[in-house]
Amino acid sequence: MDAFRIFAKTDNSLYTNSNLTNDEYICPSSGKPCSCKVSKVHKCDRPVGATIGEHKTLSFSEIDGSLYNVRELIFPPELVVRNNLPLKLHGFGGIRWYRPLKLRALLDLKSLYPDAKLVVGNTEVGIELNFKNAQYPTLISVTHVHELNALSIKENGLEIGSSVRLSKLQQILIKMIAERDVHETSSCRAISEQLKWFAGKQVKNVASVGGNICTASPISDLNPLWMAARAEFRIVDLKGYIRTVLAKDFFLGYRKVDLAQGEVLLSVFLPWSRHFEFVKEFKQSHRREDDIALVNAGMRVHLK
Repeated sequence: MDAFRIFAKTDNSLYTNSNLTNDEYICPSSGKPCSCKVSKVHKCDRPVGATIGEHKTLSFSEIDGSLYNVRELIFPPELVVRNNLPLKLHGFGGIRWYRPLKLRALLDLKSLYPDAKLVVGNTEVGIELNFKNAQYPTLISVTHVHELNALSIKENGLEIGSSVRLSKLQQILIKMIAERDVHETSSCRAISEQLKWFAGKQVKNVASVGGNICTASPISDLNPLWMAARAEFRIVDLKGYIRTVLAKDFFLGYRKVDLAQGEVLLSVFLPWSRHFEFVKEFKQSHRREDDIALVNAGMRVHLK
């Protein structure tokens, strides 16, 4: 939706010669001077194969890719620098969709709509809506809640916001493995290795840590590892009080978790591994990549 607002602009001067400033061409993509403008334009009244200045028109038989100057479209810079805004949208059938920016606003919405469904990547909710006929009159997107996207490196471990994307989690784990002592990162290595086989890159770019946990899927790739790694889940209620639950005590049964109606998973705390403590992942599936698990396991051994 944000991208649509950018691409829907109709300022044609951005793409014409009127975009010249002091003999410099202003790129319509970045808004800065650049040399991406083609200085000479082909004329259509020349025969195929004729040379026009420095350029030569091509027939289909001559196209082998070597004469093309490939330019990939960049991410719109305006979307990078623009300020995010809280959103409130209404859909068909009375559906309401909210996007708060702060934790307090999220808790207020949960107070008003106790049955509201929290959404980040929509990788699970989308399936429930499309294939299980689930009905969620109120949806709250928590993708932009600052407190839920925090990543904090502490002396005794790593605190991961519940809205942090799995691809970002994988990046920070790889960084920790490279920077910290080997004995501290056994859990990091196990989770990072498991994430290699977790769905595809597109899914990991939008799916969140908290969404995967709270779904409580019996074939979750990560939940056994959170339990094995002695992870702690920090939960906030509508009044802002925070309680901590061990990962091994959070899962109560099939798709049931220790989370009250007015509570939100705030973050996950992953402690550093100790000396002579080893954590290992295991996943068995029909295919090695991009497949759901037949069996998952997270194992930890601490030698004393």
